[in-house]
Amino acid sequence: MTLGEVLQQLEVLGSDKVREHNSKFGFVGNQFGVKMGDIRAIAKAIKTDHELGLALWKSGNLDARFVGTLILKPKLLTADEVEQLVDDATFSHLADWLNTNVIKLHPEKENLRIRWMQSTEEMRSRAGWSLTTERVIKNPDGMDLKGLLDRIELEMATAPRNAQWTMNYCLAEIGIRYPEHRERAIAIGERLGIFRDYPTSKGCTSPFAPIWIAEMVSRQG
Repeated sequence: MTLGEVLQQLEVLGSDKVREHNSKFGFVGNQFGVKMGDIRAIAKAIKTDHELGLALWKSGNLDARFVGTLILKPKLLTADEVEQLVDDATFSHLADWLNTNVIKLHPEKENLRIRWMQSTEEMRSRAGWSLTTERVIKNPDGMDLKGLLDRIELEMATAPRNAQWTMNYCLAEIGIRYPEHRERAIAIGERLGIFRDYPTSKGCTSPFAPIWIAEMVSRQG
C-alpha cells in the first residue's frame, strides 16, 4: 500500500464527530478524524512497513501518524529518530500510542528514559516519566522510589501539563503498588491537588491520585 492510498482511505473514513473530539482534547492541525478501530484495521491490513510508517508520520496528518505508530519497526529507528518522534507528538493521545507501540519496544529505551528524565522539553519529560512508570510497575529493581516521590513533590506543580499527566501516573502507581510509600503518595496528591477537579465520565476512575490509589487498592481486596 502506498502513502497516497492510505491517506485516501483515511480521508473517506473521517468524521466530524471524531474531529471535534480531537479538537476538544487539544489537537490543532491536519486531521481527518478517523475512529481508532478503523485506524487499527488499516494498520492490520498493512502489517509492518517501516518506510511507509515513516512516510505516514512525515505527512503530518494525525490519523496517518496513528497508523504509522502501528507499522513502524522500532528496532530500525535510531535513538535520535525516536526523540524526534517524541518531539513531534504534541497531542497527548498520539504520544500515548507512540509510547506504547514504538518507544517501549525500542532497544535503547532505558538510555532514553534516563536522558528524558533530565529534559526540560515537555514531550520528552512526558515520555521519560511514562517509561519510568513502566519500570515502577514491571521492573522496580534499582529504582529509587523515595527519590521519585521527592521529585514529584518538588516538580509536578510547575511541570507542563503533558508532563504532569505521566508524573501523576507515576505517583499513583507507587501508591498503589508499594504499601510502604502509599501514605506519602496520597499526601503528595492531596497537597498538590493536581487533577482533583478533572472531569471524569461515569464508571471511570478519577485521575486525582488519592482517589485513584484508593480505588485500585480496594480492588486488590
